[in-house]
Amino acid sequence: MTRRKIQIKKIESTTARQVTFSKRRRGLFKKALELSTLCDSELALIVFSSTGKLFDYASSSVLQVIERQNLQSNTLDKMDQPSLELQLENSTYTLLSNDIMEKTRELRQMKGEELQGLNIEELQKLEQLLQDGLRCVVNAKDKRFVEDISSLERKGAELMEDNQILKRQVENQSNNITHVIEQGQSSESLTNICSSADPPQGQDSDTSLKLGLPFPNWL
Repeated sequence: MTRRKIQIKKIESTTARQVTFSKRRRGLFKKALELSTLCDSELALIVFSSTGKLFDYASSSVLQVIERQNLQSNTLDKMDQPSLELQLENSTYTLLSNDIMEKTRELRQMKGEELQGLNIEELQKLEQLLQDGLRCVVNAKDKRFVEDISSLERKGAELMEDNQILKRQVENQSNNITHVIEQGQSSESLTNICSSADPPQGQDSDTSLKLGLPFPNWL
């Protein structure tokens, strides 16, 4: 015999509704006990009848399960809401992004791009800004030229001074060499004179006096 499928709707008979409530409540609590035991889960059931009577079941304690549920809800709410630090970071990021976009747009306009949406006053302001910037660039360039020229002049003066020092050193060395050569020539001349005055090697010098007529052939 097959079971007849019961249509799910409110039971109009009060007696039949009470009987069905009692049966279904016991079956529901039994399933809750099986779920808690088999799966080691923590659960609580709270049921109010149509007359306002309270029925409850909990694997440990109804209050304990409710407190745990409230704690879990608060944790989820905190996770869903960004922290104050994260909000500040997001705000700072937004400001920086807007600032970058604005500066990028100004830079493009200074390069002559995206000028279609500007009015006469904004174009005049941009023109004055470019003129002021060009004047600063020219002044900086002239200043750099003057600094480079001064640096080159200082280096040229240092090189000339070094050149004069080297020139004096060369002159001093040249004078010393000339003096040494002259001294060498004088010593050689003196040696030659002394050598010519000495008798030939192997001959004795005769310093004796000879007496007699100076011209013996005349006799």
